[in-house]
Amino acid sequence: MRKELEVQPAVFPMPVLIVAAYDEAGTVQAMNAAWGTICGMDRIALCIDEGHATTKAIRQTGAFTVSIADVAHTDVADYYGIATSNKLPDKFAKSGYHAVRSGNVNAPIIEEFPLAMECELAEVVQTENMHAVVGRIVGVSVDEKVLGADGKVDPVKLDALTFDQFGHGYYATGEKVGLAWNAGVALAKAARGK
Repeated sequence: MRKELEVQPAVFPMPVLIVAAYDEAGTVQAMNAAWGTICGMDRIALCIDEGHATTKAIRQTGAFTVSIADVAHTDVADYYGIATSNKLPDKFAKSGYHAVRSGNVNAPIIEEFPLAMECELAEVVQTENMHAVVGRIVGVSVDEKVLGADGKVDPVKLDALTFDQFGHGYYATGEKVGLAWNAGVALAKAARGK
């Protein structure tokens, strides 16, 4: 039996992404953005309000980084979502975290988060229904501790943090339960009559 719920953003899980950029003064602006997704092999789209200090910094410098928050840093990831640089100009400094300049773009990489995509601003999409920043990924920086023996990011080691729109909780990513482009092969063959 199904039940009707109130209208809500019913997508789970949502990634917890930490977006960072330098403002015109060279100050690190950082925010928590759960509404973001890959929109091409080298593109990421972030649905973030134009009033955020980080969004303004991205538009000023034309560059930003997107880090994947991990379970070990849940408290600061949440802080970057609660505190606003529009009211707390030294928000990043007060977190006690550290940033280094990306080698690929004029944007900060927050050292404590294990993976960062380094992006050039490709497009700002503004319609009646949305404001999005689209970045062209020109580099990816990763802490070696989250790499597997094959040199690729190991999702279990990454221990990415996810956001729950239903109850506003944070969750850890789970175990591997299948292999993409493989788990449904038997069903696809059966559907084709093979």
